Amino acid sequence: MSESTEGKFWYCLKHHAVEPTDGCNIADRLGPYPTREEAERALEKVAERNAAWDNDPNWNDDLPEKS
Repeated sequence: MSESTEGKFWYCLKHHAVEPTDGCNIADRLGPYPTREEAERALEKVAERNAAWDNDPNWNDDLPEKS
């Protein structure tokens, strides 16, 4: 069973723009997001998640372990 993507938005990495479901190839997009505004923040959200993961000692071998 597949989830409906109608009314959802994607961020196109190729064109740096928000697109509806009928947009570029899925490999070139992030999403889906429930609103256009959330899709517009896609790269910001990626940066926030990457920073959190980079600083998480459970997922980063370069950080000292918790005692």
